[in-house]
Amino acid sequence: MIPDIVQIPITGTDNFSYLVICPQTGKALGVDPGLSPDSLLSAIRSREVTLEVLANTHGHRDHIAGNADILKATGARLAANPLDVKGAEIPLGEGTRLQIGSMVIEVLHTPGHTPGSMVFNPQGALITGDTLFVTRCGRADFPGSDPAALYHSLLRLAAFPPETQVFPGHDYGPKSHSTIAYEREYNEYLKCPDLESFLRLRMG
Repeated sequence: MIPDIVQIPITGTDNFSYLVICPQTGKALGVDPGLSPDSLLSAIRSREVTLEVLANTHGHRDHIAGNADILKATGARLAANPLDVKGAEIPLGEGTRLQIGSMVIEVLHTPGHTPGSMVFNPQGALITGDTLFVTRCGRADFPGSDPAALYHSLLRLAAFPPETQVFPGHDYGPKSHSTIAYEREYNEYLKCPDLESFLRLRMG
């Protein structure tokens, strides 16, 4: 089932939050409330959806600081990779499938930016967190980052069908979202022919 994906700019930051809505049931997955819950809560209320699960792409504070407020306001369950976020009710790992209403959202483990970075794969789309941005990719110089793992995670995403929509965790590129075809053409990190060239570009 093709969901409705709502990209939500978080007030006062360059972060994006997301609602992935099952059009048949009005149930939704929320992703990364960021530093403040207000932007995501406003979208939930204005669209009159039921938030079943709040998921984190990774554990950096600018993505998860609003978790507790969202969970309290909605009664949703928290889903995250335990390598990054402790105490989530739904532990996420490679191959996890999130059932939201009548839709199933596949979960990919894409380490590199952080050990527990996740990408969410509703039908026809990738919500990429800080792994892949429009024409850019995540940093790999933080404690716990692994630039070689990031390279392989990016290769994995680049192998998705060209029409796959890309929804990043930050508004860092020339537009707010793109496609895998666009990234293959314009993202220098995806065009690196080998790990060594990627390391020079990303870490140089």
